[in-house]
Amino acid sequence: MNMKNRFWKILDSLVSSSEIVIDRPKGTKHPRYPEFVYPFDYGYLSNTKSVDGVEIDIWRGAKGTNTADAIICTVDNMKRDSEIKILIGCTEDEKQAILSFHNSSEFMAGILVERTLTLNNV
Repeated sequence: MNMKNRFWKILDSLVSSSEIVIDRPKGTKHPRYPEFVYPFDYGYLSNTKSVDGVEIDIWRGAKGTNTADAIICTVDNMKRDSEIKILIGCTEDEKQAILSFHNSSEFMAGILVERTLTLNNV
């Protein structure tokens, strides 16, 4: 199994073995920055840990699946950290809207890493 497929397989295992908690439903305002409104359901994977010491963040899209479609790697100059956000069940349009959300501040930037299927995908 190549490294990319191994990464997604392990990420799928993490997602499937964790409870998905949506604490900021679509349309909710950010608790500290009310000008930022969540375009889709946002939450975390329960009982996981990210670099910021709290659970791993997730975005859940409209596809209704629990498959990790992509990740967004972010750098936040205000918080002085970087982390990943897992996109679960997101359409292509949702992925682009979420990426735009993470690039809408002068202090934060993100890049999208999409899951791609290869002939060796297991």
